[in-house]
Amino acid sequence: QFANQMWQVDTMFGPYVQGTQTKLIAFIDDASRVVCHGEFFFQENTDTFLSAFRSALYKRGVPEQIYADNGSIYACRELMLVCSRLAIILSHAPVRDGAAKGKIERFFRTVREDFLARTLDLSSLETMNKAFIAWVEDEYNSRIHSTLQMRPIDRFGLDLKRIRFLPVCEANDELFFIEEDRLVRADNTFSLKNIRFEPPADLHGRQIQVRFDR
Repeated sequence: QFANQMWQVDTMFGPYVQGTQTKLIAFIDDASRVVCHGEFFFQENTDTFLSAFRSALYKRGVPEQIYADNGSIYACRELMLVCSRLAIILSHAPVRDGAAKGKIERFFRTVREDFLARTLDLSSLETMNKAFIAWVEDEYNSRIHSTLQMRPIDRFGLDLKRIRFLPVCEANDELFFIEEDRLVRADNTFSLKNIRFEPPADLHGRQIQVRFDR
């Protein structure tokens, strides 16, 4: 199996920071076991998931498939739009079948037994995420994996030539925009999130598609 053929993604509960329990959203490459990206958030919702997904894509390239559970954030319209634009297959694990996401669940176990077992600075989300990303890149991705018998980052590197990477630019940021249809009124305006806008041309009476950053 090649790297970036399939990523597993899931969420686990993290430690409390400033009195609020955190949630870790993480992506792991099925073939190489490389953690493409992981980040703690105060909330698990569409906004935080898309933020983590965007970081994973810019770091490790575009996978052929995303494998997730049946949570609402993994079936949201925004994710389906991104996957459609990038030709990514979105698949969901059978209900109540934790074994189907065994690799990401095994990673979460390592997070609990290794990273979270340390004395961490929990004074802010930013501080904890800096420590977590350093642990992922410098330790987890860079030490010998018991199954692979090689470092995950080296296994990932074997397939670098066939991986499609996204350069960071405004055009690619638009891949994450949401789309909604609107009717242009007689005064040539339309409403979006309770704000009235005027299109750049006379489109009154016409149905238009608005693309915007959440």
